[in-house]
Amino acid sequence: MEREITVQVDGIARRLTVDTRTTLLDALRERLGITSPKKGCDHGQCGACTVLSGGQRVLACLTLAVTQDGAEVVTAEGLAAEPVTADGQRAEGGLHPVQRAFIDCDALQCGYCTPGQVVSAVGALDEFARGWPSAVTEGPGAPRLDRTEVAERMSGNLCRCAAYVNIVTAVLQASGASPAGRTAGPEVTG
Repeated sequence: MEREITVQVDGIARRLTVDTRTTLLDALRERLGITSPKKGCDHGQCGACTVLSGGQRVLACLTLAVTQDGAEVVTAEGLAAEPVTADGQRAEGGLHPVQRAFIDCDALQCGYCTPGQVVSAVGALDEFARGWPSAVTEGPGAPRLDRTEVAERMSGNLCRCAAYVNIVTAVLQASGASPAGRTAGPEVTG
């Protein structure tokens, strides 16, 4: 069974017809030619396919494309300061602060997991800024962003090259946190 959907991908409305069993990852890669989300494990265990949907981190390999009808999806390609143009070309411009921090901190080796790591870091920093606790957040009140907190928030993304130390450093740099850590502000709604 096929269904027509419209998904806002990296700022561009994309209309396509998909089999209702098609994952978001396959729709992005095979139908739209957006290859930054990687097919690592295809079982939701590695995080290489992480994208933002409605501002929330999702694993594209476990998400059916039909559930994204009307959604706003952001991939690593869409994080740059200048969006992709209507013909699919990258407009001139700068990098997202997390992308810049990954380069500055040498937070990649082979690069296969990097797009998912970067997107996950953007989502994790947004969750932190909203005051959302993680499994290692201590006590009541706003969480404190330190190496342990970042490592926990990024734990769903695996790196076979073990660039974790530099990934954590990059996430801290992108957040503007000092090495001692920083406390999240109150969640802003509306």
